[in-house]
Amino acid sequence: MNRTQLHRTRSSSTSLALGHVHVFARRERSVMQFASITTRCLIATAMGLMVSMPALATSVEQETCSIPDGIVNNLQAKLAAVVKLPDANGGLFSPNLMWSAVVDRKGLLCSVVRSDPDAWPGSRSIAIAKASTANNFSNSQLALSTAMLYSFTQPANSGPANGGFPAGSLYGLNNSNPFNPMFQEQGSGLREVPGGIITFGGGVPLYAGGKVIGGLGVSGDTACADHAIAFRMRKLAGLDGTPGSDNITYLAVGELPHDFGHPHCHIGKDITP
Repeated sequence: MNRTQLHRTRSSSTSLALGHVHVFARRERSVMQFASITTRCLIATAMGLMVSMPALATSVEQETCSIPDGIVNNLQAKLAAVVKLPDANGGLFSPNLMWSAVVDRKGLLCSVVRSDPDAWPGSRSIAIAKASTANNFSNSQLALSTAMLYSFTQPANSGPANGGFPAGSLYGLNNSNPFNPMFQEQGSGLREVPGGIITFGGGVPLYAGGKVIGGLGVSGDTACADHAIAFRMRKLAGLDGTPGSDNITYLAVGELPHDFGHPHCHIGKDITP
């Protein structure tokens, strides 16, 4: 190969190499431009979310309990007197150590209070769930306290059902409206819908003008005492205009669940308010 041919070969190789470099550079610029565009889009999306979140929070905060504050406060004020009644509402403690919760017809938590700092912490969520249950399953034709749901949600049995409602027809209902664990923390859940379902005593629907306006749930003692306290609080507040009785009906000791029956909690102590 002469010098001219060698020069041409080297020039060709150099041009080819430079061509690869230019192609690579163009590709690199394209990738960088795409990354830059993607980054700008992500930043814009994030900023949009940051701007919209306060508006969303504001709309949530605007949710208010549909029961007037005066009615809610009056109802909750009855707790202090009822837990000190001489019969201790048939419960374990005197005075009773209770949580009390009120929800409106939408299930919005309006208020939750306790009668004593030593009330069981776990009873807060139970009280809210009881209030929600009584509200959720009552209407202008039928008032259902949570005590009335006990037999319906037990496994079916071969016992008699004098009222026409054998046990078990609502077995599994307890899984239908789970309590939102986000609202376990004390102080949380107000103006939210925590939900929950409880099928033993302690929750009663609230009535005004023949209509359900919400639910009251109490917890902190036996289920039977819880029912007595809720029932008495509602009566004292004048929110007991139910279309029929939703009081607790005790099953005899050893009697199989049926109809609206609820088992005894503390034999010789339980009361029917």
